Amino acid sequence: MGWVVPAIAVVIAVYLIVVFNRLVRQRNVVREGWSGIDVQLKRRTDLVPNLVETVKGYASHERSLFEEITSRRAASVAASDVGAQGNAERALSGSLGKLMAVAEDYPDLKANQNFLELQKELSEIEDHIQMARRYYNGAVRNLNISIQSFPDVIVARMLGFHEEPFFELERRSEAAAPQVGFPGGRA
Repeated sequence: MGWVVPAIAVVIAVYLIVVFNRLVRQRNVVREGWSGIDVQLKRRTDLVPNLVETVKGYASHERSLFEEITSRRAASVAASDVGAQGNAERALSGSLGKLMAVAEDYPDLKANQNFLELQKELSEIEDHIQMARRYYNGAVRNLNISIQSFPDVIVARMLGFHEEPFFELERRSEAAAPQVGFPGGRA
């Protein structure tokens, strides 16, 4: 009978070690995911000045848009956490969308080989950002589920683990499907 208490203590210790190691592993996967996003965001940030300079050569009167992009690029670089980074990237993406819309008005620009290459590279980077975001958000989901699940929540709180935020590039209201109206009131 004297072995019951030590056996229970060993089981509890093993459980704590297993939970701790799983949480550490999941936290490291989240950090790895964020690193992947960060690399792609840096690639896009580095591309923006070249894109702006190329468009400037054809649409120099779009000065306010160029200043907006420069300002939003700086905000993206200065963002210090996931939420701020998401807001900054959302704003920068909106400005880059405006820049691409401006480019549509200039046939010579659309035919410029340098612009076409930059546009293609930007599109590829955007795809990589989406892939990295999905990976990161999946890792965050797994960590957050572990942290919120009983009895792991007790161990997580005891050892200082906390939920991580998702990286969202669009607001939920922006992601909703647009409403389409038809003449005559039919939907």
